[in-house]
Amino acid sequence: MTLFKPLKGCDETTERCLRSWFKQDYPGPVQVLLGVADPADAVCDIVRRLLVLHPEADAQLVFCGGADGANAKVAQLSRLHPLARHELLVVSDADVRVPPDFLANVVPLLEDPEVGLVSCFYRQANPATLAMQWEALAVNADFWSQVLQARSLKALDFALGAVMALRRGPLEEIGGFNALRDCLADDFQLGRRLARRGYRLELATVVAECWSGPQTWGEVWKHQVRWARTIRVSRPVPYFFSLLSNGTLWPLVWAAVQPSLPVLALAACCWTWRIVTALHLQSLMNVSGDPQGSAPARGRGGPRPWDRLVPGLLLVPVKDLLGAAVWFAAFLGNRIEWGGRSLVIRADGTLEAARQAR
Repeated sequence: MTLFKPLKGCDETTERCLRSWFKQDYPGPVQVLLGVADPADAVCDIVRRLLVLHPEADAQLVFCGGADGANAKVAQLSRLHPLARHELLVVSDADVRVPPDFLANVVPLLEDPEVGLVSCFYRQANPATLAMQWEALAVNADFWSQVLQARSLKALDFALGAVMALRRGPLEEIGGFNALRDCLADDFQLGRRLARRGYRLELATVVAECWSGPQTWGEVWKHQVRWARTIRVSRPVPYFFSLLSNGTLWPLVWAAVQPSLPVLALAACCWTWRIVTALHLQSLMNVSGDPQGSAPARGRGGPRPWDRLVPGLLLVPVKDLLGAAVWFAAFLGNRIEWGGRSLVIRADGTLEAARQAR
């Protein structure tokens, strides 16, 4: 099995995220390819330190400078792909931390030749700021339910990009990573193209965790808008109607249009149900804060279910209303900020540098 790990930049969580991949309890050989575009990137020091600490690992730092493609992540993957020595491939984002049995749970699903790709759910593990708590609630509650709802309606035809496992053969059938180098939603396109060739896409039962340093409201807003415009381009009709599922907006509109006592009472019931279900889903995602350790203590000093109740009473409605603002922002332009670059989304979902936009 070959792991592709495209990297750019680092924060205080990066080393532990990378270290989790060096500690996999996996019975087969594991090759780890860590790609960096710039040799001066600070993440190189972290990688070199891990290589020294784990001399037994079949791992190497690969410089991918000069790789072509508007999607910098896929450009690195295109450079790493020829170096892979194994048929089974795993692609993981830099901020992903996994438990020791992650590969042992995910890779065996590819033994079925009809399975073209395996991905897994992920959760935001360390929302250090209020803005990150907003995003974590959106990911850990709403996103999970949306994916499961889509899966209940039809077979999956998209992948979740935090971690993806696939075989070399099906990947090369669709043209390899080079075919995706200008795509904004590379995970969506990868899954869709494999599904169109008749392969089945599976979801693993193990959960990955995304860790990052503290982020401001502006940083989280840019990420949310980029994500929204990605989904809008990939699945325009479902995304357009997704606003109908906003559990705070419509009761609020209803109460504002018809401010009678029965309407206000029904709206309050809707808001209460929305908050309870969102907080319940969020709590299910917070079983453990550290996949390297044990579950958090439930005794004295440990987290209690009501510790997050009061913040949640405010955060869930605010998250929904901000989500509506993000929904509108998704239709107000095609420019995104990604990895320090300003890019423009073309009508076909591919990218170009903003300065080249026509």
